[in-house]
Amino acid sequence: MPPRCLIAFLLALLLCGGVWAETRFPRVVSLNPSLTETLVALDALPALVGVDDYSARQQPDVAHLSRVGGLHDTSLEAVAALGPDLVVLVPSVEQRDFRGSLERLGIPYRAFNPLRFDEVLETIEALGEAVGYGEAAERRVAEIEEVRRRLESRRGELPSARGVLVITRDPLFVVGPGSFIDEMLAVAGIENMGRDLEGAYPRATLEWLVAGEPELILDADGDAESAAAFWSSWPSLPAVKQGRVVSIPQGVATLPGPHLDRGLEMLARAARGEPLEASP
Repeated sequence: MPPRCLIAFLLALLLCGGVWAETRFPRVVSLNPSLTETLVALDALPALVGVDDYSARQQPDVAHLSRVGGLHDTSLEAVAALGPDLVVLVPSVEQRDFRGSLERLGIPYRAFNPLRFDEVLETIEALGEAVGYGEAAERRVAEIEEVRRRLESRRGELPSARGVLVITRDPLFVVGPGSFIDEMLAVAGIENMGRDLEGAYPRATLEWLVAGEPELILDADGDAESAAAFWSSWPSLPAVKQGRVVSIPQGVATLPGPHLDRGLEMLARAARGEPLEASP
């Protein structure tokens, strides 16, 4: 090869190597289902090398990845063995010691704690930026915000309903004030009965719920058949009388992840008394 061509060839290799280095995906371990789902939604699967057990069970796209344990039994050894560039998690009391161990080992981590609607959007953008998918994150956030704006602009035209969103039936936990779900209920035209209680996800009593006479019960604890069977024991409830006990698929409206637009549309259909599978 002539010297000039050889020089050009070597320069091309160096340039390609530099581009590869700049675009190499970081090795990421996700320890939270909502963060895992966000990475999957951003098409950032190439960056994921390990996930928590719950994510692996719930997300078919990551079922093949290494599992590193659950919230109460995250394996530091399993995480370290993957050689991650970044561990992403939601801070919790259960993992306080684990985070300290990551720091001692020099394993970088980022903690996200999205409680309000806008904080969820900020988390999507920050997570996307951290793994090299910033543009995809911005597009996802823009799509969510567009649905929110559209529903808010029509809120005065749509019927409203006094309702409650049940997280679990036994014990009874509902959506209270101050959470992203509470904000979504308001955008969808649902007056959240749980705002009378304290805390974002308060424990309630059946006596309280029955006395409140909800016109709409959104049940996120199981399938439609089990929800209908459970609430049929209180036939005097307006929601039961009017056939407005609605089973909400797990995670669609209750996970602080990348699909808040779907959740908003689902809640708006429930408020209007439309089947959830129908187009908005």
